[in-house]
Amino acid sequence: MNKLEHLLQPIRVRQLEIPNRVVMPPMGSNLGNTDGTVSEANLAYFKRRIQSGAGFIITEITSVHPNGIASPRTLCVYDDRFIPGLAKMADIVHRQGAKIAMQLHHVGREGYYLLKEGKALAPSAIASYIYRIKPQEMNIEDIKETITAFGQAARRAREAGFDAVELHAAHGYLLMQFLSHHCNQRTDQYGGNFAGRARFVVECLQEVRKQVGEDFPVSIRISAEEIIKDGYTVEDMQSIMPILVEAGADIIHASFGTHGSPGGITSAPVEYEPGFKVELARKVKEVVKVPVIAVGRFTDPFMADEIVTRGDADMIAFGRQHLADPDFLINARLGRVQETFPCLACNQGCIERLLFEQGSIRCAINPETGQELEYPVQAAKKSKKVWVIGGGPGGLTAASEAARLGHQVTLFEAGKEAGGQVLLAARVPYKKVYGRWIEVLNARAIKHGAEIITNQEVNEEMINKGQPDEVILASGAGPVWPDIPGVDLPHVCYAQELLNGAVAPRGAVVILGSGLVGMETADYLREKGIKNINIIETEARSPVSTLTSHGYMLHKRLRTAGVKFLFNSRVTEIGEESILLQREPDKQQELKPVHQVIVATGSTGRNRLEDFLKQGGIPYHLIGDARKPRRIIEAVEEGAQAAWQL
Repeated sequence: MNKLEHLLQPIRVRQLEIPNRVVMPPMGSNLGNTDGTVSEANLAYFKRRIQSGAGFIITEITSVHPNGIASPRTLCVYDDRFIPGLAKMADIVHRQGAKIAMQLHHVGREGYYLLKEGKALAPSAIASYIYRIKPQEMNIEDIKETITAFGQAARRAREAGFDAVELHAAHGYLLMQFLSHHCNQRTDQYGGNFAGRARFVVECLQEVRKQVGEDFPVSIRISAEEIIKDGYTVEDMQSIMPILVEAGADIIHASFGTHGSPGGITSAPVEYEPGFKVELARKVKEVVKVPVIAVGRFTDPFMADEIVTRGDADMIAFGRQHLADPDFLINARLGRVQETFPCLACNQGCIERLLFEQGSIRCAINPETGQELEYPVQAAKKSKKVWVIGGGPGGLTAASEAARLGHQVTLFEAGKEAGGQVLLAARVPYKKVYGRWIEVLNARAIKHGAEIITNQEVNEEMINKGQPDEVILASGAGPVWPDIPGVDLPHVCYAQELLNGAVAPRGAVVILGSGLVGMETADYLREKGIKNINIIETEARSPVSTLTSHGYMLHKRLRTAGVKFLFNSRVTEIGEESILLQREPDKQQELKPVHQVIVATGSTGRNRLEDFLKQGGIPYHLIGDARKPRRIIEAVEEGAQAAWQL
């Protein structure tokens, strides 16, 4: 059996010995105080993340200058007053036996708050990819001031007890903006060819080295390739790697992509296989002798061990896996990998929550993440008899958490197995890992002491007879059947019936609804070889946003396969081999041939027992899709909160 002997070997960088090759890379949490200082929530989140035993911890972005702050809760290091809080972070890591680096960051033109105030700086006055607002072009004085700020920040990191620093020159932020000709069109010594555009990064490294001395390790996180049209390549980066090392870089953290890279590749969705960009680390290693960290949706320590064994990389970054299950490395070491929650790469609680909702860090499948201060550890003072009705992700989470806290829990699932809609999601392309998560969650609930009863519909009589102290109503949602002439014809079915195998796909298909269920059903049919697929949507566009990573990939895949979208269209009649559409107030269209019509027009909560519970005075919690159909993150969080409130 693989004992992770290479992954768990120590590695030396200058005078620093790192106990193993597992890296927790920087991940924004938005947990900091609004004045840029470290909060208690930061410390609690950080402490829980590192318990699995990663050897090298790199903090989330830490701003080196007031004009480089990404958001109001970004951690800062541009003044000595930040040192005490940051020192607490370093101390937590040292007590765990690991080593810690501070990531030094300047947002450049990719900070909405600074852009809105007209304070954002960048190499050239070219609008942000994301926010479409122009920054101010940096003058030489701005450049020199920023270089000094990186050096002073590194000095403060060392004074705070950190073991290393890392310069963030990746993912479209200021240092990378200087490298990219899309952002840097300067004609002075900081522009021009690739070597000229790299000068700012080189001088930042030199100043950092000057401030921290020769014995203090310095890492640099790069995007080894830009992954944007006409962007720089890994061969371009190879040309400056030796210069970066000479300037002071002791570790190369080989990431990829930028703001504007298609498909949100910097936080790769589930479509990308774990380790899909390891060749970038290998190419960096071809031109430098310092340790190189590989990046790319890593979840499996055993795969990581193979990569280190082959010499493709020296260290492996496990990012979102630390959010999904911070015990993953412990489990691998102890031979219980079957107990680890695998990261779904869904981005719901991390990237999308921070970027679109301006919230703090969460994980869609791990309710503890970002809520460490609220997460109950001790058993409840009084054990209650708790019934959980429904075995979807919300119900299973509620059952697992309630049982963990010492309650007597019985979960009833009407279907033949627990998992709810996630079982269907696991049948569509690229989402097999969703089924794996449900297996682990089911086993975790049982391990904690919950009894799971399947093929059991709960009714009022059962509740009266069983007399639970509290009920968690997690009965999910059912599909909405549209009121359309012909909808009762035998070739019309729910998307769920197709995905669960009750109905076989055939011929020319029309899908009613372009939400996630409709889109993923089309993707399922595409993979099955169905060529003629039309998706009908009453709105002007699909509710599945291309701004999300999975949404982008899904739209691209379907359009490439020739799937046709008919927006602003309403079905007025379904025939035996055709459908009639109302496309404009005075325009109708007949679509044929049509051999199968699949209904994906939304869902509605199943909460028929709520009135009975309310009238009977039985304490209950309505959670997940039973309350309102939404995503996994809402179901899981509400399930956990219901259990914590018992």
